[in-house]
Amino acid sequence: MAMESILSHKFRSFLTILGIVVGVITAIVVASILLGLRQNIVAMIEEYGTNNIYAFHLTTGFGPPNREERARKPLTETDADAIMRQSEAIEDIALVAPSIGSFGDGFDDNLIYEGRNYRWAGTDGVTPNLLPISNLALSEGRFITENDNAQRRNVIVIGVNAAEALFPGKEGEIAGKMVRMNGMTWEVIGVLQKRKAGFFGENEEDRKVMMPIRTARKVAPQRDYILHIIKAKSGNIQTAVEDAEAVLRQRRGVKFGEENNFDIKTADAFIKQFDSVIGGIGLAAIAISCLGLLVGGIGVMNIMLVSVTERTKEIGIRKAIGATRAAIVLQFLLEAMTLTFFGGIIGVTVAVGIAQLIMLVFPFLPASIALWSIGLALTVSILVGLIFGVLPARRAARLDPIECLRYE
Repeated sequence: MAMESILSHKFRSFLTILGIVVGVITAIVVASILLGLRQNIVAMIEEYGTNNIYAFHLTTGFGPPNREERARKPLTETDADAIMRQSEAIEDIALVAPSIGSFGDGFDDNLIYEGRNYRWAGTDGVTPNLLPISNLALSEGRFITENDNAQRRNVIVIGVNAAEALFPGKEGEIAGKMVRMNGMTWEVIGVLQKRKAGFFGENEEDRKVMMPIRTARKVAPQRDYILHIIKAKSGNIQTAVEDAEAVLRQRRGVKFGEENNFDIKTADAFIKQFDSVIGGIGLAAIAISCLGLLVGGIGVMNIMLVSVTERTKEIGIRKAIGATRAAIVLQFLLEAMTLTFFGGIIGVTVAVGIAQLIMLVFPFLPASIALWSIGLALTVSILVGLIFGVLPARRAARLDPIECLRYE
């Protein structure tokens, strides 16, 4: 009977559930994009190394540093040596790799080769042990060695973006080429292999230009922002964090009870930070979805009240031949729930189609649809019909059968 009532007014039924359709589409599409982004972030962190710890004098993550942070002294290379010496007794830390971040002002990192330019380089000064710590791989050539660092050689390892821009069609022939950067000549000794995981199809190594850290000190002395990447031994990550934190607190003069004047984070901490950001976006999407569901629910209530009025005589006949109040309530509740369930089905179908279209048109934008989100959307749709169908159902059940039979 519920199906017959809905199908007899197809267009009216569709307009009634439009709000529910919009709410379900919004929730599933946003959830699929956020879930896909999170999966990419987790994959990237796993590829960089789940046992890695990151220490920096500024707070890493989202948002600019505050005034107190900007006044902090940067970490030093001797801090890395101290961490390794301190951990030798406990044997919880395998390697420490200090690196100087992108040089920016005061250093022209525009790469030039035979009239071709690459202007988007992120130039870093690194140590040789960055290769095993960050699980880097080379597509050709070699990585920076201790001799390169000790002798301050003008050698660089470049990412795939720089390689494609400067040496198109010359894969496998790039190592050994000489390029110009910052008014000096540099030898390209290796090309980084592109990682499998990436954020919107990219990762930070794609545009990197890496040189020995002592060479970086020579050519860009004004840059002293050092990031320490600490590789903990398997199963000792928490001990390694505490050990490294204790060393840095002592060396930086942080007293007992005072907060750290540096930042130290594990891979899990970055995931939690990202979760807090997408949680806020998710709440906004839920609010929009709830607005759509509310509009849809009010529409369902309105149309069901109209339906009660239109079918007054039918209700009277049913009551006259023995229908109970519970039977009348059940009839109208089922009709409302069936109506909103169809809204959920349409919303889920359209949302899945949109998510697939997004992945087809924008392959770098991940969109992963979880089965739980589909199940939740359909459940919420049915609940909207249940909640907003109660008032019309109760009104129908309370009608007087004699008055109903007289109704024209």
